[in-house]
Amino acid sequence: MRKTCITICLLGALIVLGGFINTLSHTEWGDTKPSVQTVAPVATTTAPGEAVRLEFPSDRYPETAQHIKEAIAAGKSPVCTIDREGADHNRELSLKGIPTKKGKDRDEWPMAMCSEGGEGADIKYISPKDNRGAGSWVGHKLDEYKNGTKVEFIVK
Repeated sequence: MRKTCITICLLGALIVLGGFINTLSHTEWGDTKPSVQTVAPVATTTAPGEAVRLEFPSDRYPETAQHIKEAIAAGKSPVCTIDREGADHNRELSLKGIPTKKGKDRDEWPMAMCSEGGEGADIKYISPKDNRGAGSWVGHKLDEYKNGTKVEFIVK
């Protein structure tokens, strides 16, 4: 009987100690609150007439950045309204009649994922590495934004 009581007491002490260690691993010394970083929710909508600003890194994707600058200078919108479901259709429309070139991608501005994209988009041949890297970068940056969100591209 005594061994059973000691075993139960030791197990209880281990459980309490384990919980204490777990708490310590999630707190800063002297702080009683867990050290959990609170992240502000990502804006999923914008007020009418407003857009989320996205600084596009021209040092990482120089060919895409140059194309965006040129297309905007030629009158294309710097604002993209996210429309992921329309991307395939927009790409089909924007690239219709534009032949492929070996070793090059056909970059579109506005992007196919933008409701402003599609027919009449500005197309430029650029390296696949730059184009696909830029597309992946933008996709990750806008991943948490809902369709309908307006994004203003600022090329740095």
